[in-house]
Amino acid sequence: MAVTAPGIAAAADPCQLGASNVGPRTCATTEVRTAPAWTLGNGICVGMLSAAGVAYDGPLSQYHAFPGTAHSIELRITQGFSPLGDVTAIVDWRNLDTGRSGSVSHFIPAGNTGSRPFYVHVDPGPGRVALTVRTDRPGIPATAEVFVP
Repeated sequence: MAVTAPGIAAAADPCQLGASNVGPRTCATTEVRTAPAWTLGNGICVGMLSAAGVAYDGPLSQYHAFPGTAHSIELRITQGFSPLGDVTAIVDWRNLDTGRSGSVSHFIPAGNTGSRPFYVHVDPGPGRVALTVRTDRPGIPATAEVFVP
């Protein structure tokens, strides 16, 4: 039987979202979840988008979807009702501590429900960040505030 000690990683080493006792260190994280963003789909169909994810300090390891990013937010966007049709999800953000702001978007084709989410990367820098999730169609946006380590 062999016994090994956990790997030691320095603060500057890349991190992994989740736990790891070897290799890259574990990120400092804050979870984020918005209420559903309600929207009109094709015609008069009502649909919703949900967004949840994690704010992290980073930098993320090379094996991640957004390698090298730091002080950012990874959001998983899912479509709640399949009759929604094609829609573009838009995430507007504003760092309340620095004043930086921006917007990211992702096209979501009809039929993509919670089993096939889309990921967006928000790069606000560290601090308190206000998020608004909406679509390119008429609707009711959802807002949340998260601390980015």
